[in-house]
Amino acid sequence: MSSLIRHVTIDAADPYGLAGFWARALDGSLADDDFPGDPEAVVTTAAAALLFVRVDDRKAVKNRVHLDLQPQDRTRDEEVERLLSLGATLQGDHRRPDGTGWVTLYDPEGNEFCVERSAAERANG
Repeated sequence: MSSLIRHVTIDAADPYGLAGFWARALDGSLADDDFPGDPEAVVTTAAAALLFVRVDDRKAVKNRVHLDLQPQDRTRDEEVERLLSLGATLQGDHRRPDGTGWVTLYDPEGNEFCVERSAAERANG
């Protein structure tokens, strides 16, 4: 058997704080033994586990790898608004007049991620 991905690991200045954002964004949960100031924090979601690890170097360039989110129970536009209310910021709006496209956001530490259309939106056009 080949290897399986156990975690997607994300460097962070504040692992617990950033993990809290992603737990809210993905309706996930922080590990019971994660606390503010810890050098790492784990978020478990229905689809994946995200491991946030303290790294003193600040992010300087565009991510080489990023997450693409697909809303499950709301539209892409509703999800973008929800994520902005949680602390994300807009990087680039790539929505097209025909409803296709995506939105690129920054998480609270400046990591890029994209919000795509929901499966229902894709099925409808």
